[in-house]
Amino acid sequence: MPKPLNVALIGSKFMGRVHSNAYLKVCKYFDLPFDVKMHTIAARDGKALRPFAAQWGWQNWTDNWRDILCNDDIGLVDVSTPNHVHAEQAIAVLEAGKHVACEKPLAGTLDDARAMRAAARKARGRKTFVWYNYRRVPAVALAHQLVKAGKIGRIYHVRAVYLQDWGGPGTPLLWRFQRKLAGSGAHGDLNAHLIDMARFITGDEFSEVVGAVEQTFIKERELIEDAGGEISGKGANRGRKRKGKSTVDDAVLFLARLKQGAVASFEATRLATGNKNANRMEIHGEKGALRFDFERMNELGFYDATLPGKVQGWSNINVTRGNDGHPYVDHWWPDAHGLGYEHGFINQAADICLALAGRKPLVCLPDFADAYETQRVLHAAIQSARNHCPVKMSQVK
Repeated sequence: MPKPLNVALIGSKFMGRVHSNAYLKVCKYFDLPFDVKMHTIAARDGKALRPFAAQWGWQNWTDNWRDILCNDDIGLVDVSTPNHVHAEQAIAVLEAGKHVACEKPLAGTLDDARAMRAAARKARGRKTFVWYNYRRVPAVALAHQLVKAGKIGRIYHVRAVYLQDWGGPGTPLLWRFQRKLAGSGAHGDLNAHLIDMARFITGDEFSEVVGAVEQTFIKERELIEDAGGEISGKGANRGRKRKGKSTVDDAVLFLARLKQGAVASFEATRLATGNKNANRMEIHGEKGALRFDFERMNELGFYDATLPGKVQGWSNINVTRGNDGHPYVDHWWPDAHGLGYEHGFINQAADICLALAGRKPLVCLPDFADAYETQRVLHAAIQSARNHCPVKMSQVK
């Protein structure tokens, strides 16, 4: 029998819970070449780690992530920490001779992302992965397959928006609103997903960011300090109420061109009142069109312009029929028993395991080099917004 894959996870907050759930469930639904063992969870809050490990199935825990590096039993390390430490942690993991999976965006800055790409190139035999989980949503994976099969022909337009409304004036100064920790705001958090999805579905790359707008509407937010002086949000000691500067964008919009001639628009905001997690994309081509909305994640809109005019119209595909070839769904439930947010992560965990076993994942996995291309576009859009000028991607190295 092949040896099990021993996994360590750094970070125990929102993404830590999501990733823990993925490792906990992946072997229950996918026939993998080896067992996945949840070896060690690492995070700063040692007091909370013991119950976290017990709840989510981790065999060991440590409040010093560097303990993982010298443990030869661990083969894959998953980095689910804030963006500013991605580079330090991921590079250290690679230098310790382990595979690494990292949350998106690849890093908070282009310089950090470039260093991570260089470290991955140097670490021969070690694989890297980035958690652009929407690639593993069946509807998005099907859109990728349809475009690759030529179903919509030459692509003319990409229209993408990611709309949330949780970032209003009542939201405190979390790490996501601090540039030194997050790198950017809605842009790096949400536009990163849109850029990756556009690249993934179309199979094309960006040639130019034509123009952009970056806006911070809420300049100050309530600053909450715990006993250790760390800025935090929910559950923190709410003693004194003071204000701190929000140093990231609340919204970024930009226009772009793709290498094969398509034009594209992108919009990301945390202040789109009435929208909770509206990750939407439309792709229009000469033979047809596709549209997706994550708030209706089990559906894919398809327009077939090759049909006779009298029967043309948008069809709504319920992407839950695994026996008919809908991606990933054959591992889950009967037709029309929909999937949820967590399933994209479990699907990605399965594909990571296949890649580590030398097998082909169902759809391509982003590695550090792939995610670096998305980071370049993020950087170009901000440069365009701040300098009020177009930015050719050939200028962003």
